Amino acid sequence: MKSKQRLSDIKAMTEDQLNDEVLKLKKEQFNLRFQRATGQLENTSRVRVVRRDIARTKTIAAHKRAEKQG
Repeated sequence: MKSKQRLSDIKAMTEDQLNDEVLKLKKEQFNLRFQRATGQLENTSRVRVVRRDIARTKTIAAHKRAEKQG
C-alpha cells in the first residue's frame, strides 16, 4: 500500500521535481553506503529501497520525456 501511494506521488511530479528527487535519493544512497562501510548502518534494507526508488523515479522521468516528444 505504501509503495502505491509513493508511486502516485512520483507520477504527479514534474520533470524538474523528478530530477531533484533523484538527486536527493542519490545523496541518501551515498550516505547509506558510507554508513555501511563504517559499520554504522542499522537498517540494511533501506539501501535496496533507495536503489529501487532511484530506478523508479528515473523510469517515470523517461516516460514523461517520451510523452513530451511524441
